[in-house]
Amino acid sequence: MVQMEVSWLRVLLDNISSYLTLSSMDDLSSNPALKYYTRGEEISNLLKPVLENLIDSDAAPSELLNNGFEELAQYCDELREQFESWQPLSTRIFYVLRIESLASKLRESSLEVFQLLKHCEQHLPADTISPSFEECIELVKLVARDEISYTIDQALKDQKNGVGPTSEVLVKIAESTGLRSNQEILIEGVVLTNMKEDAELTDNDTEAEYIDGLISLTTRMHEYLSDIKQAQLRCPVRVPSDFRCSLSLELMTDPVIVASGQTYERVFIQKWIDMGLMVCPKTRQSLSHTTLTPNFIVRAFLASWCETNNVYPPDPLELIHSSQPFPLLLESVRASSSENSSPIKNGQADAEELRQVFSRSASAPGIVSEVVCKTKRSTNATAAADRSVSQARSNTPWKFPEERHWRHPGIIPATIRETGSSSSIETEVKKLIEDLKSSSLDTQREATARIRILSRNSTDNRIVIARCGAIPSLVSLLYSTDERIQADAVTCLLNLSINDNNKSLIAESGAIEPLIHVLKTGYLEEAKANSAATLFSLSVIEEYKTEIGEAGAIEPLVDLLGSGSLSGKKDAATALFNLSIHHENKTKVIEAGAVRYLVELMDPAFGMVEKAVVVLANLATVREGKIAIGEEGGIPVLVEVVELGSARGKENATAALLQLCTHSPKFCNSVIREGVIPPLVALTKSGTARGKEKAQNLLKYFKVHRQNNQRRG
Repeated sequence: MVQMEVSWLRVLLDNISSYLTLSSMDDLSSNPALKYYTRGEEISNLLKPVLENLIDSDAAPSELLNNGFEELAQYCDELREQFESWQPLSTRIFYVLRIESLASKLRESSLEVFQLLKHCEQHLPADTISPSFEECIELVKLVARDEISYTIDQALKDQKNGVGPTSEVLVKIAESTGLRSNQEILIEGVVLTNMKEDAELTDNDTEAEYIDGLISLTTRMHEYLSDIKQAQLRCPVRVPSDFRCSLSLELMTDPVIVASGQTYERVFIQKWIDMGLMVCPKTRQSLSHTTLTPNFIVRAFLASWCETNNVYPPDPLELIHSSQPFPLLLESVRASSSENSSPIKNGQADAEELRQVFSRSASAPGIVSEVVCKTKRSTNATAAADRSVSQARSNTPWKFPEERHWRHPGIIPATIRETGSSSSIETEVKKLIEDLKSSSLDTQREATARIRILSRNSTDNRIVIARCGAIPSLVSLLYSTDERIQADAVTCLLNLSINDNNKSLIAESGAIEPLIHVLKTGYLEEAKANSAATLFSLSVIEEYKTEIGEAGAIEPLVDLLGSGSLSGKKDAATALFNLSIHHENKTKVIEAGAVRYLVELMDPAFGMVEKAVVVLANLATVREGKIAIGEEGGIPVLVEVVELGSARGKENATAALLQLCTHSPKFCNSVIREGVIPPLVALTKSGTARGKEKAQNLLKYFKVHRQNNQRRG
């Protein structure tokens, strides 16, 4: 052999040693490319003893071999850097593809080095070639080499051609890229969307197109997991998608609206935001603010639907605090962890044993086996499960937040299934739209009643009805002199507005002023209440808060709050709350006299304490609201809620009292005299996170207030 420097051999050994120290990293087990680390570890454990023997000998590598060491050292170092640079909110797909490419180069380079050593075997001392280079070559060849890059490329082609990908391919991609939960899939979609925008800004059309295909893949994964979860929900009828959180895939219990207008389960979207993800998981739009607005409409629909179908939702707090809050690929995780135990240690291994290890069939992915299990369940077993759910309801402490079940005709979810394909529904809807334009009141009456039925419990039907152009005709019927037609038309619009895309269609059809007309002059109380509920539904979109307020909705909403039926009062309170989030509307709500009615509705007999207190807490953020609450006798009832209200009610009542106390020493003295301190102390120990914070701040303010009084005294 030609005598040369051995620096690259030493560098390679150092890089291998550095690479092997990655096994002690705390977060290595959560790395999506963990299996590639394991493969690199197997190769490194083969290389290390051979190279150590070589460096301790008098022999020096040839120039060709030294070049091989240099290349191998480079790949080993780049692979280590990639594992050390992993960030949980990075793109998993691109990360795994990059790792796979480096791992493949490391494998091929190792084979080349061992083959070069084999050719030089006669020039090396005998003690430097144990195990034999031939055996090492065979062992490296047995290191797994499945290429997910090929699978992804093929899936993108199939997707573009409209022939796939299949569920099995989606599962394989999800497993190979570490997308083992719904949350991880949604995060991947957000990150890829940002990458696509960057590519478009730099006019990199090829990359943007490739990323767009990956975004579609992640969307399909999310939809697939959603279907799996739907199959897991033990329910005799299909659960409407509007009732399920896109993050948890579970039935919602405390639905809230984010700035994009989408609705999620409170604890799950709060966790999402706490992770620093200021984007909507579903639409991937940037969130202009982090305010979570209670969606009373969906919550009421959901409560009524669950009662009708005897369904009992899970406790979201238990889900979010469980060790695996998104467990849909657990079997896959276990399969991956079993693969991570390396059969090669310190270069000593039996070739036949290694062949057996790497030829072992992988266990079926958990997500696939779950589908198989679901489809094999008998209807008797499902019925038994439904009965067990029904029995569990009486034994479980969880219950819906303090809300009424909506009883307006046409809103109670259907107890029978609508049958027929989407094409037949579309044909029927087009005929009904023509009937809406008829000069016959009887024909109009029958058409609005039928559309109301179609729209009340089917997401697909709401989409079809809107797509066929029914909204403008329904809006025009809000001026109908027939009380039944008017009531059914407004109920149809309310049902259609549950679909987020329909909100803009309804508002842009000029529905706001006709809805206010119904609110002012509606013949039936149900029509007024549903008009208020529809205005609330539209107001979840920021731009419509201003438009609804300027169109004159606030005064009739306040009138309904004061003199409407109980359901009308609740709908009015809900609408006023959402409108008052917009600062310019707060003063209008206060000037219209809403505070007096809200204080009256704090009486538990109305069943509206939580609704009223959340509106008061919102109005208390402006000077006029603080004064009105104090003058209308709001302090004693707010203190009562802090002591006896629900967890959310205590939180909002404390927030309102904090605003009042910091505004006026007079109000502060009144609050203290009402005996608020003991319940505040209790709230600091057992309230919600926000409730504890507000209670602590209020108690601190009392201390400062007392010290100021002592100094003045």
